[in-house]
Amino acid sequence: MRGFGSTELLDCYARGVFPMAEGRDDPRIYLLDPDERGILPLDEFHVPRRLRRTVRQDVFEVSINRCFEAVVAGCSQAAPGREETWINAGIFGLYTQLHRKGHAHSVECWADGELAGGLYGVSLGGAFFGESMFSVRRDASKVALVHLIARLNTGGYQLLDTQFTTDHLESLGARTIARDAYRTRLRSALDLDADFFAMPESVSGAQALQSSTQTS
Repeated sequence: MRGFGSTELLDCYARGVFPMAEGRDDPRIYLLDPDERGILPLDEFHVPRRLRRTVRQDVFEVSINRCFEAVVAGCSQAAPGREETWINAGIFGLYTQLHRKGHAHSVECWADGELAGGLYGVSLGGAFFGESMFSVRRDASKVALVHLIARLNTGGYQLLDTQFTTDHLESLGARTIARDAYRTRLRSALDLDADFFAMPESVSGAQALQSSTQTS
């Protein structure tokens, strides 16, 4: 997409539009504005008992922005149940630019010094746009999500956009809303001055869980 850079990408997010490619090897980038949008309300996040136990035991070391590009690369790889991904070279480059400008962040989970999984997304005002997540070790991406939501709650965010929903995300509280309702939430969130770094980089699982509003 000639002439389309990180500034234009942020403008798209502010309008409720996001980019995607048909596949990892397809050089084209499309802008999507679906009729329905997935969100995970921060005050409805649900942490199942088994995941809560994993988080509390600090099975993984969790870091922020330690290896953003490695996380995006991990998300772009095929995995069981995800033979194709939408992250092509152009997408990779755009989000790397956003990261260097302080608008894209990653949450990493480590086990025995190796990257076990993580997630990344875009921060704008009081909105965080979750892009993708991956796991090499079981539950790594879910633990990263718990730490992300703790960070968003602490930093004063209002909206966590998941673009679409999956059974996995719905089990954690995600749901689908109409485009107009999404845009109303987005406008409200963009008026805020949230701080992704209000929470220290290194917090325990118990501390992260304190910011989770529902457990069972």
